[in-house]
Amino acid sequence: MSDIFAALEALTDRDPDRRDLAAASLGDRLRGTTLGADTARLVVGRLVSLTVNEPITRVWESALNAVSESFNHHRLPLDLVKPLAAAMPTMEPEILAHTIYILGATRADGATDVRAFPQPPRPGRARGSPTCRSRDHCGTPRRHHPQLLTIAP
Repeated sequence: MSDIFAALEALTDRDPDRRDLAAASLGDRLRGTTLGADTARLVVGRLVSLTVNEPITRVWESALNAVSESFNHHRLPLDLVKPLAAAMPTMEPEILAHTIYILGATRADGATDVRAFPQPPRPGRARGSPTCRSRDHCGTPRRHHPQLLTIAP
């Protein structure tokens, strides 16, 4: 169990290589059957937090791969991974595919669903326009693509 806590601590390291390695290590643990439900939720929550706050794309990918591994043995609630939806407008297409899988693989309560935007926002629209759904998505020079999903009550 101490190796899990060491890997969780390494997720906050200044070195992106260490964060990347820690996420991969946690993915190995989530792939197996040794973690209980509470520990798996703790690990997935930290990996989701890392993904949302991480500036390095390869670390995002490792963290999302690790979260994907958790669905082999654990049923996770949508609320645990819901913060990923806010980061979707800035994700590369390959990373976006991981996120869509994760959101779709969760156990959603009856009051919440994941659905496609009928008319996705387009890059370059002015902030505050009716078609702009994200502060980071509209009017910024970051990686752009239509936001494919929304989490709706």
